[in-house]
Amino acid sequence: MPLSIFGFRALWSPWFFLSLVAVVLLYFLITVMWRHRFEGSTPLTKNQIIFFLSSMTLLYIVKGSPVDLLGHILFSVHMGQMVVLLLIVAPFLIMGIPNWLWRKAFEIKIIDRIFRLFTNSVVSLMTFTIAFSAYHYPMILDFVKLSLPLHALFTTTIFLSAIFLWWPLVNTLEGQPRLHGLKKIGYIILSAILVTPACALIIFVDVPVYETYSSGEAWLQAMALCVPAGTLSGLAGLGISGPEMFTNMTTVSDQKLGGILMKVGQELIYIVVIGKIFFTWASDERANADEITKQDLIKNHNMTTHG
Repeated sequence: MPLSIFGFRALWSPWFFLSLVAVVLLYFLITVMWRHRFEGSTPLTKNQIIFFLSSMTLLYIVKGSPVDLLGHILFSVHMGQMVVLLLIVAPFLIMGIPNWLWRKAFEIKIIDRIFRLFTNSVVSLMTFTIAFSAYHYPMILDFVKLSLPLHALFTTTIFLSAIFLWWPLVNTLEGQPRLHGLKKIGYIILSAILVTPACALIIFVDVPVYETYSSGEAWLQAMALCVPAGTLSGLAGLGISGPEMFTNMTTVSDQKLGGILMKVGQELIYIVVIGKIFFTWASDERANADEITKQDLIKNHNMTTHG
């Protein structure tokens, strides 16, 4: 069956779209129109604009477009959403907000204390691993998907844990927790290892473990998170019994594909990040080596001249 049967509101989430538009407008008002009101502010860079707008666009695609509706039908699409939301949107958002604006946010003591605690490299790794693994534990995910407030709370929590995870890697703010050089690579590798058990459980289990993606009754209740109640009641007479009405994949195949997408997506993104870190580190080392050599030559020249 086509997704269009769920209606425009379920497919395109107009209120969510308008909310993101408001966030983008507020961003440019603060960083451009009202920037002179903030001491120490600097003009936006091209990269900051690109990263911020990219984060908002991707956020709408995964949580507001038909992809979000499909993510309630297919577990594999849900895991694809997680890859984009946690491993792309989160770092893009951090890099899209200028340092002076972050600095203003950290003037609020509670925000500063929370970030200093949860962006410690050990704490951030454990927080993200626990949040991700717990969220995808079958009993918890099924329970959360039956409640809109709980679903919003858990999604926000896991997204914040992703912000904390990426903060030591991509933030450039003086005085904030940051990793350098090879420590970044070790941090990323450890993050990949810690998430592996949760993905492996999903990939290698041979029975459906999520009722909200297999049981018709539980699935219909979960669909209420993104489909208006009036639309759902109107669809009841069409004989829609579960996600199998929208895919040729078996529930177990969809489940396995979801685990594979999460793990492969994570590995590919991490490989790109590690590559960038390595080349940046190597470039800095070469630059420092040249500077040291230059200073030594000047020193030797002076000694020879004065000798």
